Amino acid sequence: MAEKKLFLLDAFALIYRAHFAFSKNPRINSKGFNTGAILGFVNVVVEILTKEKPSHLGICFDMPGKTFRHVDYVEYKANREAQPEEITASIPLIFEVLEAMNIPCLKVSGFEADDVAGTIAKKAQSEGFTTYLLTTDKDYAQLVDEKIFLYKPNFLGKGYEVLGIPEVLAKWDIARVDQVIDILGLRGDAVDNIPGIKGVGEKTAIQLLKDYDTLENVVANAANIKGKMGEKIAEHGEMGIKS
Repeated sequence: MAEKKLFLLDAFALIYRAHFAFSKNPRINSKGFNTGAILGFVNVVVEILTKEKPSHLGICFDMPGKTFRHVDYVEYKANREAQPEEITASIPLIFEVLEAMNIPCLKVSGFEADDVAGTIAKKAQSEGFTTYLLTTDKDYAQLVDEKIFLYKPNFLGKGYEVLGIPEVLAKWDIARVDQVIDILGLRGDAVDNIPGIKGVGEKTAIQLLKDYDTLENVVANAANIKGKMGEKIAEHGEMGIKS
């Protein structure tokens, strides 16, 4: 029986990466159109098909407009710069290429590519698939499981890093994969304008989890944490949980 091997690609993470990879040496066609984002993205898709030979493959896209996270926190991603015009112009052409290659574009209104990829990966695991999540986004580490792996591009085209449970635990210095969520909640994420708990960086977050295991326990024990850190956790703990 053929291996059930699923690759899910985070479209915009890879499109942005391709666009900026060619920014110093733009790929301009005869009509003056910058094709860098398209070229780089399609190169990744072809490389995966050729090198990894997945039995199944899908491309996960963010949809335009707000998501359920904006309902919970109005300031979510409020600090993001406008999407470069070259990327906006490239998206319809990328859809055309994927349609021609018979590769499904997976997207759901009100949700992000992360949500789509995570849902499909967990369902696929229950059906015996081994899933690889191809993205540059660190948040995907929380999805890693026995048969779900992070397939992370290295810098300067130096191949890919495959992270399973042991690699995620070592990289984040945590005891369980679900603690990735707690670290991100504690320290926040400036890229997405998620505040976390003011004054808590990654090293402090890791130590707090070593001491108290979960973010909720950290907040519940704020009175037992000495100095200014305990005060900050008491004051901003609820925002940490929301983050």
